[in-house]
This record gives sequence, C-alpha cells and structure tokens, in this order.
Amino acid sequence: MDVIKESFSWLNDQLLKMEWLYNLVKLFVEKILGITMDSWVGEVIHFFIYDTLKIFILLAVLIFSISYIQSYFPPERTSKILGKVKGVKANILGALFGTITPFCSCSSIPLFIGFTKAGMPIGVTFSFLISSPLVDLASIIILSSFFGWKVAFAYVIVGLVLAVIGGTLIDKLKLEKYVEGYVIDIRDSQKPASNENQELDESVFNLTKKERINFAKTQVRDIIKKVWIYILLGVGVGAFIHGVVPRKFVLWLLGDQNPISVLLATLAGIPMYSDIFGTLSVSRALFEKGVGIGTVLAFMMAVTALSVPSMVLLSKVVKPKLLIIFVSIVTIGIILMGYLFNAFGYLLT
Repeated sequence: MDVIKESFSWLNDQLLKMEWLYNLVKLFVEKILGITMDSWVGEVIHFFIYDTLKIFILLAVLIFSISYIQSYFPPERTSKILGKVKGVKANILGALFGTITPFCSCSSIPLFIGFTKAGMPIGVTFSFLISSPLVDLASIIILSSFFGWKVAFAYVIVGLVLAVIGGTLIDKLKLEKYVEGYVIDIRDSQKPASNENQELDESVFNLTKKERINFAKTQVRDIIKKVWIYILLGVGVGAFIHGVVPRKFVLWLLGDQNPISVLLATLAGIPMYSDIFGTLSVSRALFEKGVGIGTVLAFMMAVTALSVPSMVLLSKVVKPKLLIIFVSIVTIGIILMGYLFNAFGYLLT
C-alpha cells in the first residue's frame, strides 16, 4: 500500500504539479538570469514563467484528449441520446456532457444553439451551458495540480449541482418562449415532414481515426488561439499579486474577516473574459495570500460562467427575461457555493 501511495504521489507531483518544471525554471532564474528567488523580482519572474509553461502544456495535452473523445458526440447524436431521458435525469446527463466540452462560455454558446436547434429541451441545454465552461474534464486535472484533488473534485461536484439545479429551474418555469424566434424557426424548418422519430443517419458521424486526430489538433489550435492572451494576462496578474501585493491588503479585501468577500470576488469576476485556465494563476496567488478557498472558487466561476462578453453573445440567442433569470440563478448559486466552501473548506485541506 505504501508503494502505491508513493507511486501516486510521485506521478501527481511530476505530471500534474510539474515539480520538474518548477525546478528547471528556478535554475533558469537563479543561474541564467542571476536573480535570487528570495527577491520579489525573482518570485514574479519564476511565477510567470512556470505558470505559463505549466498551463500551456496541460492545456494542449488535455484539450487534444478531450476533443478526440468529443468527436464521437456531435449535437445531433447527443440530442438523440438525451432525448430518451426525461426530467432531472436529462439535466444531469446534459450537465455531465458539458464536462467533455473544453470550451469557454462564449465557445459553448454555438453548441447551445446547436442543441436547441436539434430539439433538446431548454432546461437540458442550460444545464449544459452552465457546466461546460465551469467543470470540463481539463479543469479537474488542472485544478488538482494547483489546489489538490479534494478541492478539484469538490469544485466539480458543486459546479454540476449548480448546472442541474439551474437547468431544472429554467425547465420548470417553462421559458421556451423566451428563446429568440430565429433559433426556433431554424429548428422547426429542419424537422422531417413525416416520421418525426426516424433514426438519424449515423454514417455522417463515422470519422476515421486520422480525421478524429485532425479534429483534436484543430481544437487545440483554435482554443489556444482564443485564450492565449487571457492566460498571459491572468498569469501576469497572478505574478503581481504573488510577488508584489501585500498579504495584509489582500486579506483585508477578500479575507474571511470581510463578510462580503465572496460577493466582491463574484462581482470582480463578471467583467472579465477568460476560461478556467486564464483564472488559475490569479486564483493560486490569492489562495497563497490566505484568501478562503470559497472566495477563490467563486471568482473563478464568475469569470468562466458569467463574463460580460459571453452574456452579450447569449443575449443574441435568448430574450432579456430569460437572460436575467439565467444570470440570477447562476450568480446566487456561485455566492452560496463560495460561502459554503469558506465555512467547510478546512475539510478539503
């Protein structure tokens, strides 16, 4: 048993936390640049280089793997699978499907449209829309490399619960009429004239192994092209917080002694646009300064699920009433989750 634990610990440290990379960057900073790690300059430079390389390496490997799996599940096939399940079970499956789509919130919305056009119930599509940017499989791996497995799995469970509850509430409120008309028109125009339950032609989904690999490569390239600048900005902000911003100031603003710290973190995250990868370095820096894990995760969730650019894009698909209900449900859920994590976060460390 001890051998198994030691082997797992070694793999976790080297593959996820990338201690080998940490040591290489430290060697570069001290020996090549001649800057001691005891200085704030050395800390900032090391933080920036190490986090940037680590995130891009993990991002490329994970997005390739997940996109390869995703090539088996286009919207039509997913709609067909989920169409056989009703009620809360369908919302759970919709939320779980969101975990294999490695997209930011803006990139998830075209798939949301695709699912809606394919005839999937609106509550299920919103469960997907909430879970996709929050809790994709890549986030589990990368979160564990920064905060440990307990925090990663707790984050994912809470994100899935939020997605299921949010989608279920939207479904129960019967808000289909608040989806923009052109989406419904497209869906209706694509219905077959007869035999509405006819089987989909599965042959259109039979990609070769080479085509799936090319699809995965394209996804890696396209996603990195979209998010690289936000990753660099996020790492830069994280490095600044880590090496320059006084710990006392961070704790005064976002520490447990401030009763509205979770609310502030949530509101601070909404104007930003990034995915979970772009927020990790900022979150790690805040966590290392002593900010509660609930406050940190609330910030991450707000950035990924409620960013202003993604809400602008969603407003082109749904009417204002549905958009306001969606934002309200997710915001309240994130804030409650943040305070819950802060209260019981000690169990995860």
